[in-house]
Amino acid sequence: MDFLKDHSIQNELVLIFISVILGLFIGAEREYRNKSAGLRTFILVCFGSCLFTILSIKIGIKDPDRLAANIITGIGFLGAGVIFKGDNKIDGITTATTIWATASIGMAVGSGYVYLSLTGTVLVLLILSSLSYLQNFIDNNHKIREYKIVVKTFEEVTYLEDTFKKYHLQFFIIRQKFTQENITTAWILTGKHKNHDLFIEQLQSDDKVNAYEF
Repeated sequence: MDFLKDHSIQNELVLIFISVILGLFIGAEREYRNKSAGLRTFILVCFGSCLFTILSIKIGIKDPDRLAANIITGIGFLGAGVIFKGDNKIDGITTATTIWATASIGMAVGSGYVYLSLTGTVLVLLILSSLSYLQNFIDNNHKIREYKIVVKTFEEVTYLEDTFKKYHLQFFIIRQKFTQENITTAWILTGKHKNHDLFIEQLQSDDKVNAYEF
């Protein structure tokens, strides 16, 4: 009996060690990309989920799915903490969903499904790294950006519209502010990334533009 108990403890220690290693792999990828949640966060998420799962099995909870639901709820609060609003979009959603996926990997390890957790880790890393190239391709060919441009007259607003067409940028106005000194217009422009860069170069040297930001 003592032998079986010691053997069980050794197996559980191996599972915890595996969860730490898998969390390290995913955390290293997020740390490399300088994301809001990094190496230590993902190691602890994977380890914690694994340990909670092991404890639930040892304690003998009647409804193990309730523990899984509670782990996911806790991870939801943690994921919400890394989501924040940037200037033009919501940032941190990918990191939050990666935390969620890492928790599932930790739970798989704790349940003894080591091969399933290894497969999940490989898939997570492939999605985070390989699909970033596809994301960059889409971003380069369909960049959406908000600009705020200040000019003096409505004729110059029309001039800006002609400039957008020159650089093949689709546009529409989202808000406009008029004062006696100038007209401030917020635009949503859509087009290739290189066309945005060329447009910004013209803004920097254009005498008709008093100020701009994006």
